Amino acid sequence: MTKKRVPSSKNKTFDKYKYYINSVQCPDADAEFFDKTYKEVRGKKSEAITLREDFCGTFLISCEWIKLNPKKKAHGVDLDSEPLNYGKKNHLPKLTKEQQKRLVLHKKNVLNPNVAKADIISASNFSYYIFKERETLKSYFSTSRKQLNKNGLFIIDCFGGSGCMEPNEEETEHDGFSYFWDQDSYDPVTNHALYYIHFKVDGEKKREKVFTYDWRMWSIPELKDILLDAGFKKVHVYWEGTDDDGEGDGVYTRTEVGEACESWVAYLVAEK
Repeated sequence: MTKKRVPSSKNKTFDKYKYYINSVQCPDADAEFFDKTYKEVRGKKSEAITLREDFCGTFLISCEWIKLNPKKKAHGVDLDSEPLNYGKKNHLPKLTKEQQKRLVLHKKNVLNPNVAKADIISASNFSYYIFKERETLKSYFSTSRKQLNKNGLFIIDCFGGSGCMEPNEEETEHDGFSYFWDQDSYDPVTNHALYYIHFKVDGEKKREKVFTYDWRMWSIPELKDILLDAGFKKVHVYWEGTDDDGEGDGVYTRTEVGEACESWVAYLVAEK
């Protein structure tokens, strides 16, 4: 999916969130996918009003959700003050005063059983991979299910493939900078993996380990089993299609059968 172009930050303070957003995020597409998928699963006349964005970071998805129509409301949940404060400074002012009233931010743990109820609860950018133990992940899923409104959906993304299970570093060039996804290590016994994001702005030295991810890689069958054990009635898989170059095209379709790609991305949609 096309990313926004970012000008060089030479002689300016390096803005790691700006480069992250323009390298890996498509918040408008995420918001539209959530809205469309809710109608697909619950019926065309159904509409999700309230989104809760867990691990929201700079809460861009919440901002885009609110922009979809004047009825939409959003809750952003994150433990880390730094990205929340960044969003308050850089994203919140871009919303109208009326839109800002429909967004509530919570500096809380997503495992907290009393955060906010919603029609959709989402965990994007593989953020829940920080939960390495099955019981902890099940607790998060169960807590989320209980905080969904009637007919609510819980939506998470996931990734995998043989190419994600070996050390390698991939560079993606953008206008004025390069983004590096560094798969540093993977342990097949535990499924624990260590990843880094590096950036190199044109004319500047490469900035190493701007973001670090110490994760457990969860497979789709594992996630489906845990979601069902947590009380969800059904779990649907939405698989990303590919373009003419064999790259992900950002279009996700419900499927029962995947593809043995070196690298794949999918959404899981769980019905309360």
